[in-house]
Amino acid sequence: MKAYWVANYSEIKDNERLKKYAVKAKEAVEKYSGKILARSANNIALEGDEMVRVALAEFPNVETAQKCYNSEEYIEARKHLENNVVRHHIIFEGL
Repeated sequence: MKAYWVANYSEIKDNERLKKYAVKAKEAVEKYSGKILARSANNIALEGDEMVRVALAEFPNVETAQKCYNSEEYIEARKHLENNVVRHHIIFEGL
């Protein structure tokens, strides 16, 4: 069953660092058979807090999504987020 990453950003301090993260993160996601489906700063909060950015990625399954998140490649990408963003990042299984 497919799995998805959803990252909701409530704060971004430096967009240039975020761009560096995005390049490295995409490489990691693709290495683990994932695909970036969407990412945008253009979103509308219908319930809850407004987000400054939202990202969605698809993986073959939860195990692969977790392996990617814990991989050396993605850990390296996340260094660009340190002291730069506030976000919630989840993995969920889809139908």
